[in-house]
Amino acid sequence: MSLWAYLSIPNEAHSSYQIGPHCSSLSFHFLPRNSTLRDTRFQNLEMLRQAQRFLLTRASASATRSTRPFSTDLPAETAGDSKFIDAWKKLIPNMDPPKTPSAYMAPRPPTPSTIPSKLTVNLVLPYDSVLSAKEVDMVIVPATTGQMGVLPGHVATIAELKPGILSVHEGNDVTKYFLSGGFAFVHANSVADIIAIEATPVDHIDLNLVQKGLAEFQQKLSSASTDVEKAEAQIGVDVHSALNAALTG
Repeated sequence: MSLWAYLSIPNEAHSSYQIGPHCSSLSFHFLPRNSTLRDTRFQNLEMLRQAQRFLLTRASASATRSTRPFSTDLPAETAGDSKFIDAWKKLIPNMDPPKTPSAYMAPRPPTPSTIPSKLTVNLVLPYDSVLSAKEVDMVIVPATTGQMGVLPGHVATIAELKPGILSVHEGNDVTKYFLSGGFAFVHANSVADIIAIEATPVDHIDLNLVQKGLAEFQQKLSSASTDVEKAEAQIGVDVHSALNAALTG
């Protein structure tokens, strides 16, 4: 790389210098003070200085990237709290170690070696616990991909829920709840956690009020003029349509 720069000095002397190990021939040519090309050459000098800084920065960044370790080369994280506590006691033996989040969590039940006969279900709302550790034969949840049946021994799954019916099966008895949406977490130990915004037993819902609300939201959707109004009306239509289908289907 050869970069040429021009400086002005009082006399007519001309000299050149080699500078820096990374620039093979960075030369300075000295010109008379009154040269008519002085301003233009000073501008060129500044441009060349910026170019030099840019090239050196890019080269340094490239070298950093080339030496960055792959994810498989990174050290593994400490497993569990025991190693952290042991290290803490060695460094600060006179102070109790701080509690980590896992200290406040109940230990996860072990995965049974055989498939249990019952599925344990928890149905939780932001303000209430509808079902708590209830043992049932099966649940059918309204997943966004379709109705999903969950039996004991079901593979671990996370499913997003759409407005629809949750069916809880206990022998010949079936209890139905209408869910407004949420998530279902099915664990490998035959425990299903269902988290919803709202859950109402189907026999507590008035069909006439549902159909009236559906007509109102359909009217709002047809007359909506902004994106917010359309979105709110569409949500109302979806929920009331699912309610109507659950009660009349």
